[in-house]
Amino acid sequence: MKKTVVYIFLLCLVILIGCSESESIKNSVYENNNENFYDITMKQDILCLMMAYSEYITDIERDKNKNVYIVMKSGRRILYDDRKEKTLSEKQYNPDLQDMMEQIYPLSNIKDLMEENFDPGRIRVYPLLKEVYGESKAQTQSNLVNVKVGYKNYPFSNKNNAANELKAVMQELLPLANKDWKVYNNVFPASGTYNYRYIAGTNRLSAHSFGIAIDLKRDERDYWKWANREKGEKRISEYPQEIVRIFEKHNFIWGGKWGHFDILHFEYRPELIIKARYFSSKLDFTKLWYKGVSSSDKDIRNYIQLIDDALK
Repeated sequence: MKKTVVYIFLLCLVILIGCSESESIKNSVYENNNENFYDITMKQDILCLMMAYSEYITDIERDKNKNVYIVMKSGRRILYDDRKEKTLSEKQYNPDLQDMMEQIYPLSNIKDLMEENFDPGRIRVYPLLKEVYGESKAQTQSNLVNVKVGYKNYPFSNKNNAANELKAVMQELLPLANKDWKVYNNVFPASGTYNYRYIAGTNRLSAHSFGIAIDLKRDERDYWKWANREKGEKRISEYPQEIVRIFEKHNFIWGGKWGHFDILHFEYRPELIIKARYFSSKLDFTKLWYKGVSSSDKDIRNYIQLIDDALK
Protein backbone atom coordinates (compact mmCIF):
# COMPACT_ATOMS: atom_id res chain seq x y z
CA MET A 1 0.00 0.00 0.00
CA LYS A 2 2.80 2.38 0.95
CA LYS A 3 4.63 1.55 -2.27
CA THR A 4 1.49 2.37 -4.28
CA VAL A 5 1.07 5.75 -2.55
CA VAL A 6 4.74 6.60 -3.11
CA TYR A 7 4.47 5.55 -6.75
CA ILE A 8 1.39 7.72 -7.29
CA PHE A 9 3.09 10.65 -5.54
CA LEU A 10 6.19 10.35 -7.75
CA LEU A 11 4.04 10.02 -10.87
CA CYS A 12 2.13 13.18 -9.95
CA LEU A 13 5.40 14.99 -9.29
CA VAL A 14 6.80 14.02 -12.69
CA ILE A 15 3.60 15.18 -14.41
CA LEU A 16 3.66 18.45 -12.46
CA ILE A 17 7.30 19.12 -13.38
CA GLY A 18 6.58 18.23 -17.00
CA CYS A 19 3.62 20.62 -17.13
CA SER A 20 5.69 23.34 -15.53
CA GLU A 21 8.49 22.87 -18.05
CA SER A 22 5.97 22.74 -20.90
CA GLU A 23 4.39 25.99 -19.71
CA SER A 24 7.83 27.56 -19.41
CA ILE A 25 8.67 26.50 -22.96
CA LYS A 26 5.34 27.89 -24.23
CA ASN A 27 5.98 31.21 -22.47
CA SER A 28 9.48 31.35 -23.91
CA VAL A 29 8.20 30.66 -27.43
CA TYR A 30 5.44 33.27 -26.96
CA GLU A 31 7.94 35.88 -25.76
CA ASN A 32 10.33 35.08 -28.61
CA ASN A 33 7.52 35.31 -31.17
CA ASN A 34 6.39 38.64 -29.69
CA GLU A 35 9.94 39.95 -29.84
CA ASN A 36 10.36 38.68 -33.40
CA PHE A 37 7.01 40.19 -34.38
CA TYR A 38 8.05 43.59 -33.00
CA ASP A 39 11.50 43.51 -34.63
CA ILE A 40 10.16 42.40 -38.01
CA THR A 41 7.35 44.96 -37.96
CA MET A 42 9.85 47.69 -37.08
CA LYS A 43 12.08 46.69 -40.00
CA GLN A 44 9.11 46.62 -42.37
CA ASP A 45 7.89 50.03 -41.16
CA ILE A 46 11.31 51.59 -41.63
CA LEU A 47 11.69 50.03 -45.09
CA CYS A 48 8.31 51.52 -46.08
CA LEU A 49 9.42 54.92 -44.81
CA MET A 50 12.72 54.72 -46.70
CA MET A 51 10.94 53.71 -49.91
CA ALA A 52 8.39 56.51 -49.46
CA TYR A 53 10.90 59.24 -48.54
CA SER A 54 14.04 58.05 -50.31
CA GLU A 55 15.44 61.54 -50.85
CA TYR A 56 15.09 62.49 -47.21
CA ILE A 57 16.00 59.49 -44.99
CA THR A 58 19.73 58.85 -45.02
CA ASP A 59 20.42 56.49 -42.12
CA ILE A 60 19.10 54.47 -39.17
CA GLU A 61 20.58 54.60 -35.69
CA ARG A 62 20.10 52.57 -32.52
CA ASP A 63 21.46 54.16 -29.33
CA LYS A 64 22.82 52.50 -26.18
CA ASN A 65 19.28 52.38 -24.73
CA LYS A 66 18.10 50.52 -27.85
CA ASN A 67 16.04 53.48 -29.07
CA VAL A 68 15.79 53.41 -32.87
CA TYR A 69 15.81 56.57 -35.01
CA ILE A 70 15.57 57.38 -38.67
CA VAL A 71 18.10 60.04 -39.64
CA MET A 72 16.98 62.71 -42.07
CA LYS A 73 19.04 64.54 -44.67
CA SER A 74 19.17 67.60 -42.40
CA GLY A 75 20.63 65.51 -39.56
CA ARG A 76 17.35 65.47 -37.63
CA ARG A 77 16.72 62.18 -35.82
CA ILE A 78 13.11 60.96 -35.54
CA LEU A 79 12.28 58.30 -32.95
CA TYR A 80 10.63 55.11 -34.13
CA ASP A 81 9.06 54.03 -30.81
CA ASP A 82 8.95 55.84 -27.46
CA ARG A 83 7.66 52.59 -25.87
CA LYS A 84 4.81 54.34 -24.07
CA GLU A 85 1.30 52.99 -23.72
CA LYS A 86 -0.99 55.62 -25.25
CA THR A 87 -4.63 56.30 -25.86
CA LEU A 88 -5.71 57.17 -29.40
CA SER A 89 -5.79 60.85 -28.42
CA GLU A 90 -2.25 60.66 -27.01
CA LYS A 91 -1.05 59.01 -30.21
CA GLN A 92 -2.52 61.85 -32.25
CA TYR A 93 -1.01 64.59 -30.09
CA ASN A 94 2.36 63.00 -29.33
CA PRO A 95 2.99 60.32 -31.95
CA ASP A 96 6.10 58.39 -32.85
CA LEU A 97 6.70 56.60 -36.14
CA GLN A 98 5.44 53.30 -34.75
CA ASP A 99 2.13 54.94 -33.83
CA MET A 100 1.82 56.40 -37.32
CA MET A 101 2.49 53.08 -39.06
CA GLU A 102 0.58 50.82 -36.66
CA GLN A 103 -2.84 50.64 -38.33
CA ILE A 104 -2.61 49.10 -41.79
CA TYR A 105 -4.57 51.00 -44.42
CA PRO A 106 -6.99 48.66 -46.26
CA LEU A 107 -6.70 48.58 -50.05
CA SER A 108 -9.86 46.55 -50.60
CA ASN A 109 -13.16 48.16 -51.63
CA ILE A 110 -15.50 49.06 -48.79
CA LYS A 111 -19.23 49.65 -48.57
CA ASP A 112 -19.47 50.21 -44.81
CA LEU A 113 -17.90 52.61 -42.34
CA MET A 114 -14.78 51.43 -40.55
CA GLU A 115 -14.73 50.87 -36.79
CA GLU A 116 -14.81 54.17 -34.91
CA ASN A 117 -11.14 54.24 -33.82
CA PHE A 118 -9.71 52.74 -37.00
CA ASP A 119 -8.06 55.78 -38.60
CA PRO A 120 -4.93 54.80 -40.59
CA GLY A 121 -3.31 58.08 -41.61
CA ARG A 122 -4.90 60.47 -39.12
CA ILE A 123 -1.80 60.06 -36.93
CA ARG A 124 0.95 62.19 -38.47
CA VAL A 125 4.54 62.67 -37.32
CA TYR A 126 5.05 66.37 -37.95
CA PRO A 127 8.87 66.45 -37.85
CA LEU A 128 8.80 64.05 -40.82
CA LEU A 129 6.24 66.09 -42.76
CA LYS A 130 8.09 69.33 -42.05
CA GLU A 131 11.39 67.83 -43.16
CA VAL A 132 9.88 66.77 -46.48
CA TYR A 133 7.28 69.43 -47.32
CA GLY A 134 8.34 72.55 -45.43
CA GLU A 135 9.29 73.70 -41.93
CA SER A 136 7.15 76.84 -42.06
CA LYS A 137 4.21 78.34 -43.91
CA ALA A 138 6.56 80.35 -46.12
CA GLN A 139 8.72 77.35 -46.94
CA THR A 140 5.72 75.15 -47.66
CA GLN A 141 4.25 77.80 -49.96
CA SER A 142 7.54 78.06 -51.85
CA ASN A 143 7.23 74.35 -52.68
CA LEU A 144 3.76 74.62 -54.24
CA VAL A 145 3.02 74.22 -57.93
CA ASN A 146 -0.30 74.34 -59.77
CA VAL A 147 -2.04 71.10 -60.72
CA LYS A 148 -5.08 71.16 -63.01
CA VAL A 149 -8.04 69.48 -61.35
CA GLY A 150 -10.76 69.46 -63.98
CA TYR A 151 -10.60 72.92 -65.52
CA LYS A 152 -9.11 74.78 -62.59
CA ASN A 153 -5.59 74.97 -61.13
CA TYR A 154 -4.98 74.01 -57.50
CA PRO A 155 -1.72 74.42 -55.53
CA PHE A 156 0.01 71.20 -54.44
CA SER A 157 3.48 70.38 -53.09
CA ASN A 158 6.13 69.56 -55.67
CA LYS A 159 8.19 67.73 -53.03
CA ASN A 160 8.52 63.94 -52.87
CA ASN A 161 6.66 63.52 -56.19
CA ALA A 162 3.35 64.63 -54.62
CA ALA A 163 2.24 67.02 -57.38
CA ASN A 164 3.26 64.57 -60.11
CA GLU A 165 1.16 61.86 -58.52
CA LEU A 166 -1.87 64.16 -58.32
CA LYS A 167 -1.38 65.00 -62.00
CA ALA A 168 -1.32 61.26 -62.76
CA VAL A 169 -4.54 60.81 -60.79
CA MET A 170 -6.25 63.52 -62.84
CA GLN A 171 -5.03 62.07 -66.12
CA GLU A 172 -6.87 58.86 -65.26
CA LEU A 173 -9.82 60.38 -63.46
CA LEU A 174 -10.91 63.07 -65.94
CA PRO A 175 -11.69 60.71 -68.88
CA LEU A 176 -13.59 58.44 -66.48
CA ALA A 177 -15.53 61.39 -65.06
CA ASN A 178 -16.45 62.59 -68.54
CA LYS A 179 -18.01 59.17 -69.26
CA ASP A 180 -19.62 58.56 -65.88
CA TRP A 181 -21.82 61.30 -64.39
CA LYS A 182 -21.70 59.68 -60.94
CA VAL A 183 -17.91 59.93 -60.86
CA TYR A 184 -18.03 63.49 -62.19
CA ASN A 185 -20.55 64.58 -59.57
CA ASN A 186 -18.36 63.26 -56.75
CA VAL A 187 -15.15 64.90 -57.99
CA PHE A 188 -15.98 68.32 -59.41
CA PRO A 189 -15.78 71.00 -58.38
CA ALA A 190 -13.02 70.13 -55.94
CA SER A 191 -13.28 71.87 -52.58
CA GLY A 192 -9.59 72.70 -52.22
CA THR A 193 -5.98 71.63 -51.70
CA TYR A 194 -3.40 73.78 -49.91
CA ASN A 195 -4.69 75.65 -46.87
CA TYR A 196 -2.34 76.44 -44.00
CA ARG A 197 -4.61 75.76 -41.03
CA TYR A 198 -5.05 73.74 -37.87
CA ILE A 199 -7.46 70.82 -37.59
CA ALA A 200 -10.66 72.18 -36.01
CA GLY A 201 -10.51 72.05 -32.21
CA THR A 202 -6.81 71.09 -32.08
CA ASN A 203 -3.33 72.59 -32.28
CA ARG A 204 -2.30 70.09 -34.97
CA LEU A 205 -1.69 71.21 -38.53
CA SER A 206 -3.97 69.78 -41.20
CA ALA A 207 -2.39 67.75 -44.00
CA HIS A 208 -3.64 70.57 -46.25
CA SER A 209 -1.05 72.81 -44.55
CA PHE A 210 1.71 70.82 -46.27
CA GLY A 211 0.08 70.84 -49.71
CA ILE A 212 -0.41 67.06 -49.74
CA ALA A 213 -4.21 66.75 -49.47
CA ILE A 214 -7.15 67.42 -51.75
CA ASP A 215 -10.82 67.63 -50.87
CA LEU A 216 -13.14 66.73 -53.74
CA LYS A 217 -16.73 67.87 -54.18
CA ARG A 218 -18.40 68.37 -50.81
CA ASP A 219 -21.46 66.53 -49.56
CA GLU A 220 -23.05 67.30 -46.20
CA ARG A 221 -22.60 63.63 -45.20
CA ASP A 222 -18.85 63.58 -45.85
CA TYR A 223 -17.39 64.43 -42.45
CA TRP A 224 -17.89 62.81 -39.06
CA LYS A 225 -18.47 66.21 -37.44
CA TRP A 226 -21.13 67.15 -40.00
CA ALA A 227 -23.09 63.90 -40.10
CA ASN A 228 -23.93 60.95 -37.88
CA ARG A 229 -22.66 57.46 -38.67
CA GLU A 230 -25.93 56.42 -40.28
CA LYS A 231 -25.65 59.24 -42.84
CA GLY A 232 -21.94 58.54 -43.31
CA GLU A 233 -22.73 54.86 -43.92
CA LYS A 234 -25.24 55.77 -46.62
CA ARG A 235 -22.73 58.09 -48.29
CA ILE A 236 -19.98 55.43 -48.23
CA SER A 237 -22.29 52.84 -49.80
CA GLU A 238 -22.96 55.18 -52.74
CA TYR A 239 -19.41 56.45 -53.27
CA PRO A 240 -17.79 55.40 -56.59
CA GLN A 241 -14.92 53.08 -55.72
CA GLU A 242 -13.24 53.81 -59.07
CA ILE A 243 -12.26 57.21 -57.65
CA VAL A 244 -10.69 55.61 -54.59
CA ARG A 245 -8.77 52.98 -56.59
CA ILE A 246 -7.20 55.60 -58.85
CA PHE A 247 -6.07 57.73 -55.93
CA GLU A 248 -4.68 54.71 -54.05
CA LYS A 249 -2.81 53.58 -57.16
CA HIS A 250 -0.92 56.88 -56.91
CA ASN A 251 -0.15 56.70 -53.16
CA PHE A 252 -3.10 58.64 -51.76
CA ILE A 253 -5.12 57.38 -48.81
CA TRP A 254 -8.85 58.06 -48.55
CA GLY A 255 -10.55 59.57 -45.50
CA GLY A 256 -13.55 57.37 -46.24
CA LYS A 257 -11.54 54.49 -44.78
CA TRP A 258 -11.36 56.18 -41.38
CA GLY A 259 -13.75 55.52 -38.53
CA HIS A 260 -13.73 59.31 -38.09
CA PHE A 261 -14.79 59.52 -41.72
CA ASP A 262 -13.71 62.31 -44.07
CA ILE A 263 -15.11 61.09 -47.37
CA LEU A 264 -14.17 64.02 -49.62
CA HIS A 265 -10.53 63.90 -48.38
CA PHE A 266 -7.57 62.28 -50.18
CA GLU A 267 -4.07 62.58 -48.73
CA TYR A 268 -0.68 61.76 -50.26
CA ARG A 269 0.84 59.22 -47.84
CA PRO A 270 3.12 56.85 -49.78
CA GLU A 271 4.48 55.13 -46.66
CA LEU A 272 1.01 53.83 -45.74
CA ILE A 273 0.15 52.66 -49.24
CA ILE A 274 3.51 50.88 -49.52
CA LYS A 275 2.92 49.08 -46.22
CA ALA A 276 -0.58 48.11 -47.34
CA ARG A 277 0.76 46.69 -50.61
CA TYR A 278 3.59 44.63 -49.21
CA PHE A 279 3.08 44.00 -45.50
CA SER A 280 -0.64 43.67 -44.82
CA SER A 281 -0.60 39.86 -44.48
CA LYS A 282 -0.04 37.93 -41.27
CA LEU A 283 3.67 37.57 -40.49
CA ASP A 284 5.31 34.32 -41.56
CA PHE A 285 8.39 33.79 -39.40
CA THR A 286 9.76 31.19 -41.83
CA LYS A 287 10.23 33.80 -44.58
CA LEU A 288 12.51 36.81 -45.00
CA TRP A 289 11.15 39.87 -43.22
CA TYR A 290 11.04 41.83 -46.49
CA LYS A 291 9.33 39.03 -48.44
CA GLY A 292 7.20 40.50 -51.23
CA VAL A 293 9.33 43.58 -51.85
CA SER A 294 11.57 43.39 -54.91
CA SER A 295 15.13 43.08 -53.65
CA SER A 296 16.36 43.18 -57.25
CA ASP A 297 15.99 46.97 -57.13
CA LYS A 298 19.39 48.36 -56.16
CA ASP A 299 18.03 51.11 -53.90
CA ILE A 300 15.68 48.76 -52.08
CA ARG A 301 18.48 46.24 -51.66
CA ASN A 302 20.60 48.97 -50.09
CA TYR A 303 17.77 49.96 -47.72
CA ILE A 304 17.35 46.34 -46.61
CA GLN A 305 21.06 46.01 -45.96
CA LEU A 306 21.16 49.27 -44.04
CA ILE A 307 18.22 48.19 -41.89
CA ASP A 308 19.69 44.74 -41.21
CA ASP A 309 23.06 46.24 -40.25
CA ALA A 310 21.55 48.87 -37.95
CA LEU A 311 19.04 46.58 -36.23
CA LYS A 312 20.91 43.28 -35.97
